[in-house]
Amino acid sequence: MKAKSKWLAIFLVLGLILAACGGDGGAEETTTTAGEAPATTGPVTDTTGPMTDTTSGEPMDIATDVGVDLEAGTINVGMLSDLTGQFSSLVQIIVTGHEVYWDNVNANDGISGLQVELETVDTGYDVPTHVQRYEELKDQVVAFGHSTGSPHTVAIAEQLQTDGILAIPLTWYSGWSAPPFNSNLLHHGVPYCLEAMNLMGYLTDEMGDSISTVAIASQPGDYGLDGVEGARLAAEALGLEVVYDGAGAINPLPEGEATLTEVANAIVASDADLVYVVTGPTAYSSIFGQALAQGFEAVWSGGGPSYNPAFIAPDSPIKDAIAAQTYWSGYYGMWGMEETAEVTQLLVDSGRVDRPISAYIEGFVEAQMMHAALQAAYDAGDMTQAGVLAAGKSLENLSFDGIAPDETYVGEPNDQVQRLSATIWQPDPEALASGESAGEAILETNYVHPITEAFEFNEACFALEG
Repeated sequence: MKAKSKWLAIFLVLGLILAACGGDGGAEETTTTAGEAPATTGPVTDTTGPMTDTTSGEPMDIATDVGVDLEAGTINVGMLSDLTGQFSSLVQIIVTGHEVYWDNVNANDGISGLQVELETVDTGYDVPTHVQRYEELKDQVVAFGHSTGSPHTVAIAEQLQTDGILAIPLTWYSGWSAPPFNSNLLHHGVPYCLEAMNLMGYLTDEMGDSISTVAIASQPGDYGLDGVEGARLAAEALGLEVVYDGAGAINPLPEGEATLTEVANAIVASDADLVYVVTGPTAYSSIFGQALAQGFEAVWSGGGPSYNPAFIAPDSPIKDAIAAQTYWSGYYGMWGMEETAEVTQLLVDSGRVDRPISAYIEGFVEAQMMHAALQAAYDAGDMTQAGVLAAGKSLENLSFDGIAPDETYVGEPNDQVQRLSATIWQPDPEALASGESAGEAILETNYVHPITEAFEFNEACFALEG
């Protein structure tokens, strides 16, 4: 079989697998309510009893304005979610994680008796739609527990500041930990830039002299360019030669197929020892598959959202090569780890999870952040939008009970930025096929490479315009 026709077969099969992994791919805009789940055990905050003045012991009034109804006993939290766009297969899973988390909290007295209701809308990974949905929800919710996409979150950043509302981005852009965007946002997880440093540092240390050259490529925008800037910084610090720099060269949309071929050919021509690609799963699998069809072998890695478990599904034609050649890091703990056992049990007990997928845990991480902000606001007697914002930005050493590295939102950017990769791992098709894990063989936990630890962070690695 010629290389081109061999790649075409690989790509067509992967397209079908990835589509199946993403559900029906046609989720409509919805408003969902968490709640009415059976009480279960799990990682919930103790929220018993009414708030009282610590000096007099008398009940105190709670200030509210938007999204909190004390008489009805409800707190409305907005969710600006990509349910039908480029990352919908990932985001739908994460939203389910949110819903299962809040079902459990609500069944265990909520936020001091108040029930949290999620107002989830589809943004389609489209910036104008994201802005429109924000405008529609901002007078209905106390905060936004989820905002998919960096350009999308940047597009509402100024309005968030004007309106005095808190939001949690579903994106690991380094700019969330520094001005001008961090004032109304809660970052979490190692940023794309520092993730690249950790991964490339780990692989260079592990493989020694066998890695001396690197090829890098990405899609445009914060996700791709923040990641490849980290790869460039890592290459310089590690003494690696960049033999191909395809920053921004990938068009991950269907009409961008030609760019995927160009990038794959350039990577093969570079004969790099290490390849670092930052894009979506469909584009990543296409580039990898085309290079593989030409007989190219190297160590491959990339930004976390580039990966999809469908790569190692039983009927995936590239599963063995993906398992042998690729290495990844995680922003949160993986399914099957001791630290995530309570969370995964809650997910299984919910009846809403048909197979292990670690991305559900990201939903728990985001929800736990919002939980901490809401509880702190309640304890302070101010559940206005401004009060929840102030409470969230005052959180210091926020613990996730082992399912993700602790975070802090106090201090200078260099103090706040997350440097730990929750995991370093390799795909494991046999473990995935067994149904007992999500197919991630853990190599390291809470990993930080010396170049990442020493990196002085004062601003975003890649500057996004607001």
